[in-house]
Amino acid sequence: MDLIPSFAVDHTNLQPGIYVSRQDIVGGETVTTYDIRMTAPNQEPAMQPSAIHTIEHIVATFLRNHNEWKDRIVYWGPMGCLTGNYLIVKGSYPCEEIRQLMLQAFQHVCDYDDVVPGTTPATCGNCTLHDLPMAKWEARRYVGRLTTVFCCDYPGVERPTDTSGRQFFDA
Repeated sequence: MDLIPSFAVDHTNLQPGIYVSRQDIVGGETVTTYDIRMTAPNQEPAMQPSAIHTIEHIVATFLRNHNEWKDRIVYWGPMGCLTGNYLIVKGSYPCEEIRQLMLQAFQHVCDYDDVVPGTTPATCGNCTLHDLPMAKWEARRYVGRLTTVFCCDYPGVERPTDTSGRQFFDA
């Protein structure tokens, strides 16, 4: 099997930021997946599942109601490694434009003081797994990171090769 591109990213040097994870053509239209990296993988603790779950609900609601972006949002959701989220949008936008959108979204989480949307047994598959105070803490930290140092270029992984030029992968 071919190695998927995200496994070619050097996660030992990956810093919080916003990265273009991939671009695909779907029905003749570009669809872009952004890596919304909130923590430094393998260097910092992953986020608590209850915090990132709450962020998922608040930011997804924010994005799907955003006047300028709601018709471009395809998906928002957490990474399995709990170090960030994926944002999938119709079109292709510079990371700086996505940065401004994420600053709005995460500031919204910081300021959020209501019932977390979609957290009843009828509307959520794990309605007890939410932590608004911790979600707000993570959001404040990410806003701080996006406003001080902005990373948007993936570090690549150098792959060892054998004498025939064949590359080796760890996954």
